[in-house]
This record gives sequence, C-alpha cells and structure tokens, in this order.
Amino acid sequence: MTDLTQHAAVQSADADAANMSSQIVDRRVSFSYAEDFEAIWTPLAPEFSCAANSVSLLMPYIEPYFVKSVRRFVPQLDDQLAETSHAYLKQELQHHLAHREFNDQMADHYRGVSRLERMMRNTINWLHTKRSPKFNLAFAASSETIAYSAARWAAERRTELFGQADPVAASMFLWHLGEEVEHKSAAFDVFKAVDGSKLRYVTSMILSMILLMFFVACGTTLMLWHERRLFNPVAHVRLWRWAIPFAFEVLTNLVVSATGNHHPTDFADPSFYELWLREYDHETGTLPLWDAAATAPSHSISELR
Repeated sequence: MTDLTQHAAVQSADADAANMSSQIVDRRVSFSYAEDFEAIWTPLAPEFSCAANSVSLLMPYIEPYFVKSVRRFVPQLDDQLAETSHAYLKQELQHHLAHREFNDQMADHYRGVSRLERMMRNTINWLHTKRSPKFNLAFAASSETIAYSAARWAAERRTELFGQADPVAASMFLWHLGEEVEHKSAAFDVFKAVDGSKLRYVTSMILSMILLMFFVACGTTLMLWHERRLFNPVAHVRLWRWAIPFAFEVLTNLVVSATGNHHPTDFADPSFYELWLREYDHETGTLPLWDAAATAPSHSISELR
C-alpha cells in the first residue's frame, strides 16, 4: 500500500501541489464546430479520438445522473458544503450541454451511435430508478475519482494526445478535464457527510469502472470499424499503450480513495489545467483556445465562432 499511496501523491514534472478544488468556478463556455468538422479530430492519434468520442457519448446521461444524485441530499448539508455542491452541479450541467452538442457531430459521422446512446441512457436510468439514493451518491463520488484520474493521465500526455488536434474539440475536452480536477472533492464530500459507507463506495466504484470500460469499448470498436482501423495492428498497439498506464492511474487512485482517511485533496493536481482555466474571461465567456503547435492554449474560443 505504501507504493500505491506514493504514486497517488507524486506529481508529474509539470505539476505542483496546489489544489484546484478550493474554488469551483461557474464557467459558461460554448463550442462551435466547423461544418467540415472531422470525427477524427486528433489526426496524429486517431484511436484516441475514437476512445474520447466514446466517453463523450456517455456524458449527456451520466452527468445529469450525478446532478440528481447529489442534489437530492443538498438540503441535508451545512451551508458551506451546500454552496460548494451548487457550484459543482452548475459545472456538471455545463458539461452535459457541451457534450450533447459534440455528440450530435458523432451521430452524423457514425451509423450505430444512436443505438449505443440508447443503451447508455437505459443503463443510467436503471441505476437512477433501481438503486438506492445513497448508492447513486456513492456512484457519483467514485466516478468523480475516475474522472480526476483521467484528467491527470491526460495532462501528462497532452502533447502526444492533442498534437495537431482540432482546437475546438481539444479545448472542450481539456476544459472538462480541468473542471474535473477543480471539483474532485465535491461529490465525495457530500457522500462522506450523508453516508460514508466504504462497502457502498467500493461496490459503486467497481460498477462504475465496468460500465465505463464496456461502453468505451463498444464505442471505440464501432468507430474504429467505420474508420477501417479495427483490424489495424498499429491501432491496437496504441490503445494498449495508453490503456495500461491509464488503468494503473485509475486503479491506484481508486484503491487509495477507498482506504483509511483519504480525502481527494490529498492528491496533487496537474498545474496545467489551473493555469489555463485562470485565463477564462467571465465577462465574455471565452477560454483560451488549445494551440496544438505550442501544446498550450492561445487566442480564444470565441474567435472560431
């Protein structure tokens, strides 16, 4: 367990120990895609586009589920935690809207996406209606740890993953990941205040991982098939090269989060997201646009509208 704890606390070279979750900011960012927008928006890593697109398909269903699961318990919280929870819910709703718009692009490119989305919707509806409110809350808390882990993993590989990427799509995903880091503690704190059952947390964690892997595998397979890369050995080598460190990052953080008196603020955050999100302009609602050449944000999203 010592090695797992050490890995969870150690930051990559471009990170510092600052925790972004101390303030959750309500950002109203919109993303407009060109008429000739390509579903493979990372030409140097097309398999990553397929995997990321598959994650995006799930967001319009899972994000509202998190919102309903947390909002149900807000009246039971103290004023400070309730305020933080409201800020978290606003961010989640913004993610829902942004991914809904992005997914409309996917439906135009890939036959079968609508059927997969129905499976996702039905599964999430089943969770919401058939599982207990406390289980749903635990599911939201453990899923946020997975999302936070994905953000750390992506930050360390942003040059490889987002090199020459479509700037609007890249900005949308990086903005979402940055806010996952920012609100990493929100659902966890509500769960601890309301329930805190380790068994419920671990059970929901396992189910969350299974559902994520299943739906991402389905979506990635579907898109690789349409792109005629499903039987390309290079595609599978790349996917496994990303999947193994991703699984290690996620599983390590999940194990640590389920043991002892761990709190999400014990994790060290990538500084990249914090520095980028600082540039958000509240008056105009613009965010720096991802600059693939510099692997850093520049200009603003509004310039492409």
